Amino acid sequence: MPVREWDGDSYDRISATMEALGLDVLERLQLSGNEVVLDAGCGSGRVTQALIKRLAHGHVIAVDESASMIDAARKRLGAIAIDPGSRDPHNEGRVQLRVTDLLELELEEPVDAILSTATFHWIADHERLFTRLRAALRAHGQLVAQCGGEGNIDGLRAKARAVLANEPYATHFVGWRAPWNYAGPRQTRERLLACGFSAAECWLTPAPREPEHPREFLATIVLGPHVQQLPVQLRERFMDDVLAELGEPVVVDYVRLNIDAVA
Repeated sequence: MPVREWDGDSYDRISATMEALGLDVLERLQLSGNEVVLDAGCGSGRVTQALIKRLAHGHVIAVDESASMIDAARKRLGAIAIDPGSRDPHNEGRVQLRVTDLLELELEEPVDAILSTATFHWIADHERLFTRLRAALRAHGQLVAQCGGEGNIDGLRAKARAVLANEPYATHFVGWRAPWNYAGPRQTRERLLACGFSAAECWLTPAPREPEHPREFLATIVLGPHVQQLPVQLRERFMDDVLAELGEPVVVDYVRLNIDAVA
């Protein structure tokens, strides 16, 4: 079950910040142009769109657990997108879109590489995740990924918690647990090797960003789980209070966990 509900159209509209981070990760992926690449957590397809441009004779399997995100990716990618099981002989699509939970990932054939951006921190069980990804890779295939890591948005979350500690919000967060898994590099490398990867390099990179549409960006992405935990009538008030606490400019204090691994 998804840890939260996503609005794919909203995400696509305001996720230029995430796209920029993702494009930097894509640069680390070594491609000759004829590979099959899994985009693990494709979101609305912004980075997928750049990935397919590097695969003149290859194709992409783009998966996300959110049907709304896959719908948004289908709109963005247009004619190059196909759904699994398509039998249309005239379809020249080179991006196959699938609604898939990465913890349940099963592919018909192993892929040459896996790219993932801004996804793994939404998954609690990294051991199972890495086991599934290793099973999806051919021998010597690449895993190149980035997600939120140890220390990610600590400052922003502390200010949000200060708001949530007060009524009328506190009542709605009794027993609530944040859905993020911000792992460290040493722990992640050990997990990758234990799950069958032959080599792994992991490191943290501070990456503070000022989002272009701060209110919608925070409500959709960074604080989305908080917003969805509240009744509808309190959501805009909560965002007003958080933005007042943050002040201007709004800076999201990202810390990214980078992963380069070989199967």
